[in-house]
Amino acid sequence: MKNIIYILVVFISALSFGQNKTLFEKANALYNDAKYAEAIDAYQAILETGKHSADLYFNLGNANYKLNNIAPSIYFYEKALLLAPNDADIKNNLAFAQNMTIDAIDVVPDSGVSKIIKSIANKFTFDAWAKIAVILVFVFVILFLAYYFAFSTNRKRLAFIGSLVSLGLTVITLALAFYKYNLEQKDYPAIIFTQESKIKTGPNPNSEEAFRLHEGTKVQIVETFENWKKIKLTDGKIGWISSNDIKPLKDFKTHVTE
Repeated sequence: MKNIIYILVVFISALSFGQNKTLFEKANALYNDAKYAEAIDAYQAILETGKHSADLYFNLGNANYKLNNIAPSIYFYEKALLLAPNDADIKNNLAFAQNMTIDAIDVVPDSGVSKIIKSIANKFTFDAWAKIAVILVFVFVILFLAYYFAFSTNRKRLAFIGSLVSLGLTVITLALAFYKYNLEQKDYPAIIFTQESKIKTGPNPNSEEAFRLHEGTKVQIVETFENWKKIKLTDGKIGWISSNDIKPLKDFKTHVTE
């Protein structure tokens, strides 16, 4: 019975993959024919099946950009960048889309040491840093065994130094892995989807207006209260925005206020 269920799951998955591939090719053809709205519908149909990929989000961003849909184009480019953070094409197209936004927000620079550490940590994902640490642990074990069983003094010395270096690199890599993990846990970006949004000083429509933001601006969600999101800008400004005005790029799971 289990074998039959497994075969059915594999068959359904293969069928779904084939359908999505056909739909993706159809969407690309529509895009190439400048039928951007129809292409968007086709790409969205793939998303509704649970299929996600950097290429899919990238093409959705391109189609929306062609229609001057500022917020959706930026949103989908950002989604693509989450899956392929080093893709130059995605970064370039995102920059073009961001040029259509109104808000010019300064970035508060990190201090020297903090900037260097963050730059290094952002070279890889948390999973990648963890895998590097595991590899270094294996290298350490091998070199330590080589030191233990070596008869030559020179080989012992080299194996000992190598094991110490690999152990030190392991500690550094683990520290960078956890630093990257903490960065990712605090990173909850969102895109403004309304043409103009009034940012309040509190989670209440009657609260005083703090400032205004416009379509396509990227913010960080730091807290949720009922139908309101507390956001932070790169220049340090903080305020509350209606949840209906923004679209998160990730699932917001922490700092939820009841």
